[in-house]
Amino acid sequence: MIPTIAEDERAVINQIDRFCSKVLAPKAAQLDEESLFAGLHLPAMADLGVLGMNLPEEFGGIALSGPALYCAIEAIAGACGSTASMLTAHFLATESILLGGDPDLKNRVLPDAAAGRTLGAFALTEPQAGSNPADMSTTAIREGDGYRIKGAKCFISNAGAADFIVVYAKTDPSAGGRGVSAFVVDPKVTDGVTISPNERTMGLKGGHVFGISLECWVPVCNRLGAEGTGFRTAMKVLDNGRIEVAAQATGIADAALKAAISYAKDRQVGGHPIADFQGLQWMLADSATDLAAARALAMQAAAKRGTGERYSTESAHAKLFATEAAWRIADRALQIHGGYGYTRDFPLERYLRDLRIFRIYEGSSEIQRTIIARGLLS
Repeated sequence: MIPTIAEDERAVINQIDRFCSKVLAPKAAQLDEESLFAGLHLPAMADLGVLGMNLPEEFGGIALSGPALYCAIEAIAGACGSTASMLTAHFLATESILLGGDPDLKNRVLPDAAAGRTLGAFALTEPQAGSNPADMSTTAIREGDGYRIKGAKCFISNAGAADFIVVYAKTDPSAGGRGVSAFVVDPKVTDGVTISPNERTMGLKGGHVFGISLECWVPVCNRLGAEGTGFRTAMKVLDNGRIEVAAQATGIADAALKAAISYAKDRQVGGHPIADFQGLQWMLADSATDLAAARALAMQAAAKRGTGERYSTESAHAKLFATEAAWRIADRALQIHGGYGYTRDFPLERYLRDLRIFRIYEGSSEIQRTIIARGLLS
């Protein structure tokens, strides 16, 4: 059953839709072509309250429900994948603090983040610890009334512009995942934080990602919760993040399908629009079915967000199916465009490049299958 969205939330989504059409979509190709950071949209997004959509009102957020948040992210991704990537990376950081931080830390960081006065980054992935973050080698060793953090992170979205970075590190290197803790690091004032140049990526070129080298000290008040709780926090955050990746995937897939339908109606072959050909109609039908199924699985997971129920399996279902289906949809859409789809005069090749990373980050498709299988066999 598809969850209903409240009238006030629908009004927020409609406002975001208008912003996407007027502001985001017209600049999407330029961001991609020139690798411009999507942060250029932050002031306008802050005015709309978009940076705090996922946060409670007590911290200045809009507190959208899970299904409404899904719809908002899908709309943003459909207009500009890079902007959606930047936004959801910010959400990973703020939700880490929301789920793992104490009241003082939440009150210090979240109101500015919700208002768009600050931008966050989420630093979990390492060169040798991607699919299994428990293998991370970054450490945080107690030193006085704080911690000395040493290590390196990679592929960290927003890091070059971030005002705060949630860094995951081992406070007990011998304890595996149970020895992971999380810390808020301010890269602009903390000595020993080095941000590498923006990575040259295949897609989402406006959603910049960076490597980070850390040899810095942070006070104990910047730790999220008790020592050893960081891994559990990260997994809860990623359950939410995977629904948001599904939203990004279906947003871009929806844009690709709409482009294919429009082109099929306009393109003439032998005096007839190619939409008249049954083979092409079946391609559109398969894509529409893929998109509907992906949205249904994602909404099922989104409906459980914030309820207190576990939904790791549901979020894995959503991310796995949506990201794989979105690739099929965009690939069919490019095929329908023929040779024109392979050119940069049309957005199809950008959609495919942007979509490719979704089957890798925040848990690859293979990891999602492992999560689902473990649930079946436990």
